[in-house]
Amino acid sequence: QVQLVESGGGLVQVGGSLRLSCAASGLAVSRYMMAWVRRAPGNEREFVAGITVHDKYYSESVKGRFTISIDNAKNSVYLQMNSLKPEDTAAYYCAAKDGGGGWTEYDYWGQGTQVTVSS
Repeated sequence: QVQLVESGGGLVQVGGSLRLSCAASGLAVSRYMMAWVRRAPGNEREFVAGITVHDKYYSESVKGRFTISIDNAKNSVYLQMNSLKPEDTAAYYCAAKDGGGGWTEYDYWGQGTQVTVSS
């Protein structure tokens, strides 16, 4: 079965960095649209970053600060987060989509990893 397991979240100060990892099994990340999506309590789900074999995509709020990448050999997806802000505080989820289209609906989700940015 498909599993997406996130790790790397934690407590970090404003301006700090974190690297999130998503270890996938049951699917090849190179054959799916892979994304990082975040949700803060009381807020709606927010697309953060996505990656396909063709390109990378970012929300306006994280452009220039976050970088999404894939390691095909490890079948994993990563999110490097720099210059973190309090508004980045959220649970971050790895998600996979089988097929084309936009970054709004997904077929598989990880359990999430919490990122908290404090000052």
